[in-house]
Amino acid sequence: MRLARKWFQAICFFLVNGFWGFPFTGTIYQGPMKIICSPGLNCYSCPSSTAFCPIGALQQLLLNIRFSIQSGQYYFGGFVLGSIGMIGAVFGRFVCGWACPFGFFQELLYKLSSRKLSIPKLFNWLKYVIFFLLVILFPLIFVSKAGMGQPWFCKYVCPAGTFQAGIPMLILDPNLRGAIGWLFVNKLTIALGFTFWSVFSSRPFCRVACPLGAFYALFSRWQLIRLQLNEENCTECGACHKVCPVEIKFNETPNSGECVNCMKCMTEACAFDAIFVEVAGFPMFGPDLGKTNKCLLPRRKI
Repeated sequence: MRLARKWFQAICFFLVNGFWGFPFTGTIYQGPMKIICSPGLNCYSCPSSTAFCPIGALQQLLLNIRFSIQSGQYYFGGFVLGSIGMIGAVFGRFVCGWACPFGFFQELLYKLSSRKLSIPKLFNWLKYVIFFLLVILFPLIFVSKAGMGQPWFCKYVCPAGTFQAGIPMLILDPNLRGAIGWLFVNKLTIALGFTFWSVFSSRPFCRVACPLGAFYALFSRWQLIRLQLNEENCTECGACHKVCPVEIKFNETPNSGECVNCMKCMTEACAFDAIFVEVAGFPMFGPDLGKTNKCLLPRRKI
């Protein structure tokens, strides 16, 4: 399962970044596939990107609302909201564990040999603050005289945008290098900071600052596909705690919004068939699914 997930992550990266003719064209892809929503964080302005970023699209929708109202153009943006809402409702944070290019990048960095550090749980709330302030409120509130807002997260924070769009475009177009200022330096510092942190802690950006992860986490209790716990089989041995890349205790919080659904707990840790994949309320995948494990070990707290 571990190898299958890595292959799936790599395939997803190339599917949403499939335009490799950009070194010859010197421009970003603007073809018909650009209307497709990338499930994970993937910069629209990346030269190879063939899909739009959910967070970038949501900000663009919100920052234009007041301008549209002032100019007498009323629209809802149903395509954007419908796309990201559908992905969240069906998969939730399965996207984070299986299809997000930047999450995959962090996982590869974490494999480097180093001392590994835990991330305080309090930091997990920061991504929700970033989502509600930088992605939703600021584009709506802070607008120009014409009524136009700014994509605050993309412009000032997003490390995926720095690596996928900022640096490649500077390489492709030398004319842009003269425009480098404090804004690019700030974003590069943030990107390098999370890159360095990813060597020592598992998926720090996903857990601390990713607004897309915060959005998908809102669906954790109701998403169509999710991991579930068979409480009858669970011995509370704590094996699932040790392998979790986001440091949650699955048997205690099976519907945690922090879970990226990597399924390590199910495939690499649980020896008692206590964890399975549920689809639309029906158990679908899991070792010896539906069988109650008549384990002789007593139920105990670790």
